[in-house]
Amino acid sequence: MTVEETQAPAFAVHLNGSGGAIKGWVVVDSLVDGLAMGGTRMTTGVTEEEVAGLARDMTDKFTLAGLRIGGAKAGIVSDGSNREETFRTFGRTVKPLLHGGIHLGIDMGVTPADRAVFFEEAGYDPRFRLGAPDMPIDWRTYYEPLIDCTGHGVGVAAVTALEESGRTESARVVVQGFGAVGRAVARFLEDRGHIVVGVADVQGTISADRLPVADLVAITDEFGRIDRSRLPQGVTQSGEPDAWLDVDADLLILAAQKHAINADNAHRLRPRLVVEGGNLASSAEGKAKVLAAGATIVPGVIANIGGAGSAALAVTRVVPFHLEAEARKAWVFEWVGDRVRQNTRDLLEIAAGRAGDPLPELLAARRKERG
Repeated sequence: MTVEETQAPAFAVHLNGSGGAIKGWVVVDSLVDGLAMGGTRMTTGVTEEEVAGLARDMTDKFTLAGLRIGGAKAGIVSDGSNREETFRTFGRTVKPLLHGGIHLGIDMGVTPADRAVFFEEAGYDPRFRLGAPDMPIDWRTYYEPLIDCTGHGVGVAAVTALEESGRTESARVVVQGFGAVGRAVARFLEDRGHIVVGVADVQGTISADRLPVADLVAITDEFGRIDRSRLPQGVTQSGEPDAWLDVDADLLILAAQKHAINADNAHRLRPRLVVEGGNLASSAEGKAKVLAAGATIVPGVIANIGGAGSAALAVTRVVPFHLEAEARKAWVFEWVGDRVRQNTRDLLEIAAGRAGDPLPELLAARRKERG
């Protein structure tokens, strides 16, 4: 049974904690063939509204990618202290959902180790589901080699958009956010001849005529913070808010916080092309201003499909699990790249023939194709 996307989510669950206290939500935006999935976000300020928006994004991602699974998301209000008990309580609380076809993974503030804890506490193993073939390998073996798949997809979206614009020379790139996605995109683009001229992390923005990506990666910690004491010579530093908007560039990659571009700062944008590598990277007002000014945005529901798509391919048993590890990884990366490339091209084709946001028209076409 398929429940088509509507304005209201399919259902939302308030999490008060089973056998312990917890505050949060699971929002299931849509169900397709009884299945939905999305990550789990843990921050001190996460809200039900934010979780619902993220769940809707998951629905849109899977619709655009042609995957038969609905969108969901979980949110936990926490500063990350006492993680073990938090995720054991979370696992006990969401156990019925996990076993009922709602797969919950990782997102901001939640690590693979946290996921292992709540899977264990819930007695949930994605390898097994009634009515579906068993996965022949465990989740960690499948998913961990795909850590750069999101960055790969974002990179494909950026290169495709540059090509479609007729650009033949190297682009100057700013990467806002230098976590796993930002680092992977920076490497991807540099490998293809583009020049990273600005990088932002939680401490501010660094810029230069050319930033050596490998050197920056080597001095970046697991949380995406660059060690300022070890920066290469000739790098300019700024602690000013949103200083990444002021760097002269052709392409901006958004790979960090929600609503990085918004109504208050959109006028400062310099690049003509923005690719969203994060979830809800631009507010609706900010996006409208950018589009009205004639710039192009490739939204996260197209570019940021790698991680979600990789997981959904396994949950829906589309992955050719018989392949050896490297061949299986290559197959997933190619699948993600193909979907991102086609959706980016189709979005830009629609945008060339109309004013405003082309995404609703593309989504409508993909819904019709999926049936």
